[in-house]
Amino acid sequence: MSIELWTWNTPNGRKISVALEEMGLPYTVRPVDITQGAQFDPEFLAFSPNNRIPAIRDPNGPDGAPITVFESGAILVYLGAKTGMFWPADLRRQVPVLEWLMWQMGGFGPMPGQVHHFLQVADEQDRRYGLARYSKETRRLYGVADRRLAQVEFFAGEISIADFAIVGWVWRHERHQVDLAEFPHVRRWYEAMMARPGTRRGFEVALS
Repeated sequence: MSIELWTWNTPNGRKISVALEEMGLPYTVRPVDITQGAQFDPEFLAFSPNNRIPAIRDPNGPDGAPITVFESGAILVYLGAKTGMFWPADLRRQVPVLEWLMWQMGGFGPMPGQVHHFLQVADEQDRRYGLARYSKETRRLYGVADRRLAQVEFFAGEISIADFAIVGWVWRHERHQVDLAEFPHVRRWYEAMMARPGTRRGFEVALS
């Protein structure tokens, strides 16, 4: 039986489809139409209590029994630990993976997400204020990523689940009103990621 991926076509959803493709795990997509409020359906809330996508249901959990996991970062750690892929066994090597995964979860996701929101706000004053605030922080975060990638090929040194987390958001750089030409190391990394067959399939699979 394959993993069920409950998701929608968003950066957070794409993180998991990319990881599943890169890891070669069989999965089926269960679309959760967040534009129609499907994230509030009781069946979904039963294992994703924060009513956010993505979530997974794995019929072959660690002890052979089914398990559900919500929150994209937790899902990535689970899948990495399950397969032993893109998740180092050594604690020291895990640390940078977790650092950059948490960097994405805590900043490089929420901040660009606010840019997405304020671009659609009707009130001009509110829109200007929101974009001034969150675009500045989003660009700062791109700068953090660019400086890191000037030193290493991938965020944790070697390719890891942290890259899968981050690529879902860089995928939306145009919606962030960010030109990757201004962040050449991010652009180099992004192009390398998108050239990977597994990552490419993760973006091509229909999630909605």
